[in-house]
Amino acid sequence: MRAFKYESTLEDGSLALALAPALTPTGVEKSPIFFRGIAKHPQILARGLLVLADITATRYFKYVPDAQRDPVLSAQGDRLRAECFSACNGVYARLDLLSTGFEGEIGFGTTNVDIGMTLRTALTGMKQKDKFHLLIGSDGFTTSQLRPIDDTLTKLEKVIHERPVQMPDRWIRALGNTAEIHRKMKPVLTLKGIQAKGFLTTLPPATGKDQSGWVTPTPTGAKLMPRPSKSSAYISGLHRLSALKRIMTHVTQITFYMLDNLEPGPSMIELTLPDTRLTISLTGASWQGYSGEGALLESLAQKETQEDAEKIKESLAFDAIINEKNLAEEWNISRKRVQSALALLAVSGRVGFDASEQAYFHRELPDDPNRILKDNPRLVGAKKLVDNITKTGKNNWIVSSQDANYLVHYEENTGAHQAKCTCTWYLNHQNKRGPCKHILAIQLKKDKSL
Repeated sequence: MRAFKYESTLEDGSLALALAPALTPTGVEKSPIFFRGIAKHPQILARGLLVLADITATRYFKYVPDAQRDPVLSAQGDRLRAECFSACNGVYARLDLLSTGFEGEIGFGTTNVDIGMTLRTALTGMKQKDKFHLLIGSDGFTTSQLRPIDDTLTKLEKVIHERPVQMPDRWIRALGNTAEIHRKMKPVLTLKGIQAKGFLTTLPPATGKDQSGWVTPTPTGAKLMPRPSKSSAYISGLHRLSALKRIMTHVTQITFYMLDNLEPGPSMIELTLPDTRLTISLTGASWQGYSGEGALLESLAQKETQEDAEKIKESLAFDAIINEKNLAEEWNISRKRVQSALALLAVSGRVGFDASEQAYFHRELPDDPNRILKDNPRLVGAKKLVDNITKTGKNNWIVSSQDANYLVHYEENTGAHQAKCTCTWYLNHQNKRGPCKHILAIQLKKDKSL
């Protein structure tokens, strides 16, 4: 469906980023233009894009370079968001370019942006200038491909064939899981000025050993400690942050996020730069990928949530910040039901979550009606077990599978995310990577009986 007709270019003080066909408020746009104007911070823009390029082309677990993938770009009126995952799917990165960093009008829509090897080489040598022209879209590329011969003739300098956009299917699953995980994260540590820059200078290379621990502030930066202190944040795989050295001279603040339980697990850091934010999120272990986290399974198992999601998606308009209160009033449902519906819409990549804004944002990706079942085999397995459940007490159930019978403790007031099971999955992961299929089966059965 998507292909780049022209490659991104950087020449003579002008950066032109090529887009694939975009999903916009008016439908599919074959030659979208998201922005034309001046970038106030060209070096920050260039180095931010290079951070995304480094991450999407790196496999951090058992390090090897990998094929480049094209970041997802969303234009939301007051900002541009570029998102990608590492080749191992264990690192998520998002570059938020705010409208205050541009002179020009930002459009609306979602697509992929080309950051190929030619552009990467050019961006590396970019200097900080007062003015820098920026075009995000395919309009005008044909003129840059022509070289004048004399006053009346031109010749074709080069021909660029259409390049298919390869977006891994597991990115869709991962986008949904990261949104749910980020929604539950809270800021736990902030480094500013010299401390922030000092921390970035100590980051090991991407080829370094897998170091995990608690980032603890020092007068000149931060260091990794084996145990937590009063003000510390857990990081798994410090080498997975190595790409951030590219922009360390521009960073004014770093905020570390963790889940509410403040235990070792997934983590996120947010870097503040002039008119820009860069977010990097890491799975709880470098060998884990976001596509397998299972963070949305509890919402997927609720029939009411699926019905609410069908309604709410009609109200989304590439919002940078989705107003949950307005949606609740528009559809006459509770705020909690709106949150559950938005979490479900994340499954198909339609929404993400911005921890800094504490709000969902809208992106639109090609929809697959069968994605929920295809991407969640545990949910498929749970549906097969619904008729093999026996209640043995107030909060206890027996789920019969082909291989054995499993005891599940499921309390009404806590739900699936606090339930317990005797299966191997639960013993290995508890509910850190979503509930097991036996717990999901009970939730499906309870929902069916309503």
